[in-house]
Amino acid sequence: MSNSKISYLYAIIAVLFWATVPTAFKISLGELGILQMLTIASVTSAVVLFVIILARGKTSLIFSSGRKELLSSALLGLINPTIYYLILLRAYSLLPGQVAQPLNMIWPVILVFLSVPLLRQKIAKKSYLALAISFIGVYVISSQGRLFQQSNVNLTGVLLASGSSVFWAFYFILNVRDKRDEAVKLFLNFLFGSAYLIVLMTLTGQWNIKPGFPGIAGSIYIGLFEMGLTFFFWLRALQLAPSTDKVSNLVYLAPFFSLIFLHFIIHEPVYYTTPLGLMFIIAGIFIQNYKTKKVV
Repeated sequence: MSNSKISYLYAIIAVLFWATVPTAFKISLGELGILQMLTIASVTSAVVLFVIILARGKTSLIFSSGRKELLSSALLGLINPTIYYLILLRAYSLLPGQVAQPLNMIWPVILVFLSVPLLRQKIAKKSYLALAISFIGVYVISSQGRLFQQSNVNLTGVLLASGSSVFWAFYFILNVRDKRDEAVKLFLNFLFGSAYLIVLMTLTGQWNIKPGFPGIAGSIYIGLFEMGLTFFFWLRALQLAPSTDKVSNLVYLAPFFSLIFLHFIIHEPVYYTTPLGLMFIIAGIFIQNYKTKKVV
């Protein structure tokens, strides 16, 4: 099998795993508190990433990290998984999974606007159009099947789900500027994140975790397939791809697959406004990423 085909295989596996995560979020949140679920998932992810690093023979890179690198990981771990997922999971607790997930997808557009103060980049005119189209998608999705009647909208949930994209975009910028090995960076981020979450668990006295199988199993699943193992598949897909653009675009299939899992596993009714709004958001992202060819 050629590298191109293997790349697409890895990418499709990653997309399918990510598509199951909203369902796992909803199942786990029905059994455990947000902080409890996130702590289990984060620790699981750190363990999985360490095993990947160990299998690749790169453990020396962990111990060779200097003070600057560790401080960077401490900051990144505070943003993701700690702050980002606490906000996102709160949104999932307030909204249907099919609404919370796509609202978080506007981060590539938000990224451009954060790049102005952080990377001193200029905003192209198309970015304003992309932002406007993406927010039309946010409005459509948040209507939950009542496009012209927004009275049933949980505004707090919508703001949290959309706002989480700001933290992810901020994390993305800082992470890209850190040139260390990706697996090592991510492991140290989740190691620090797990430490923060364990401290929060202790301070809030939430160690009385119910021993129910669905909640704990769902949290471990999230640690494996939202945060840990799926990262390895996605990274391999990008490394083997002859063109990363085509492979990267596959990630936009995940929310559509998510609708199938949410409907058939936890029986969420699929609102017609969800796929409609998703198309607006993805259109905004494509407009933002579209590069015009220079005529020589």
